[in-house]
Amino acid sequence: MPDAASGDERTAAPGPAWLIAFVGLAALANAMGIGRFAFTPILPLMQGDVGLSVADAGWLASANYVGYLAGALSAIRIRLRPVVVIRASLLVIGASTLAMGVDHRFFDWLVLRAIAGIASAWVLVFVSAWALERLALLERASLSGTVYAGVGAGIALAGIACLIVTGVHAGSTAAWLTLGVVSILLTGLIWPLVRAGPSSAPSGPQEPRAASRKWNAEQWRLVFCYGGFGFGYIIPATFLPLMAKRIIPDPQLFGWAWPVFGAAAIVSTLVAARRSQSLSLRAIWIAAHFVMALGLVVPLVVQGLPGILIAALLVGSTFMVITMVGLQEGRRLGGPDPRVLMAGMTSGFALGQILGPMAASLLVQPAGSLGAALLLAAAILVITAILLMKPGVAIEPAPKRSARDG
Repeated sequence: MPDAASGDERTAAPGPAWLIAFVGLAALANAMGIGRFAFTPILPLMQGDVGLSVADAGWLASANYVGYLAGALSAIRIRLRPVVVIRASLLVIGASTLAMGVDHRFFDWLVLRAIAGIASAWVLVFVSAWALERLALLERASLSGTVYAGVGAGIALAGIACLIVTGVHAGSTAAWLTLGVVSILLTGLIWPLVRAGPSSAPSGPQEPRAASRKWNAEQWRLVFCYGGFGFGYIIPATFLPLMAKRIIPDPQLFGWAWPVFGAAAIVSTLVAARRSQSLSLRAIWIAAHFVMALGLVVPLVVQGLPGILIAALLVGSTFMVITMVGLQEGRRLGGPDPRVLMAGMTSGFALGQILGPMAASLLVQPAGSLGAALLLAAAILVITAILLMKPGVAIEPAPKRSARDG
């Protein structure tokens, strides 16, 4: 992502590639695994502690995703160096997570989840600006998969932390406080490693050129289909442990659904980062939509915990793959300023994941079943996969990329 400071920062040694990849991984684990998705494994605990309903859970999830949309849109105009935004946003995530364990008023929870969503979006955007450019300068762009594996690592970390909390018979308050402390410790660990270049100029994303704002039909197709992905994945990403709890009351059993989800995301991200060098980005995207749709339907067909774990594997192994290859496809087809299209796709994604929990709240059945919502999400994934099958596009090979390509 080009920035005003790029020309000056290229003259400075960016540091060891492995260290940059580690910092990116840790930052995204903090921002996404805790800032965005910690609510998912804590939700069953909140139900037991405060009687939180599925509908209330949907509104809390949507508040976080509304914040994420606001953060993604505002990040385009922020005129600060990535190092400043990353550090400040990680502090906000730690503080808002801790506050969830201290304040127990529902309205305040909505505000805190929205704030965490804004900060997590800023971390995602500016870690990409900070880490990927440095890896490209070191001709180690293949380590970008390691950076984005941080999302799955954070999800697994949050899930395991909740397993430990339930193992000592603590509740949701302890879980929020524990993850808040973990977030602050992670921030302190990487704080000195997020280093700015010699330039003092702001390095936020620049205002897109007006000529690049008009999209053709193919670009609108990407925005719509990426938004469909946001709608499809967010229902299991929000309610998967809750679904497991309804089947297996023992938290030491149902709690494994979320770590499995995160572990699948780690492995698939690393594999896809390499495979996308030779396979069509569009073909990977289409296949991942079908696999994710299958993962949504499996719990309705395969009864018990096995169905939930299979769903965790199928959805967990595809949601970060679609994120990676979808944005790469947007970059490829984005014209002279691809950030405009990528920002539009991110906004469509954010809108889809806002609507997903809302739809689940409206479609939840009297017994608490999410079957109708899962079927709707699976149908949207299948429809958008078919829409991506434009003749002659899906079979195009991935473009040959140099080591400098992020």
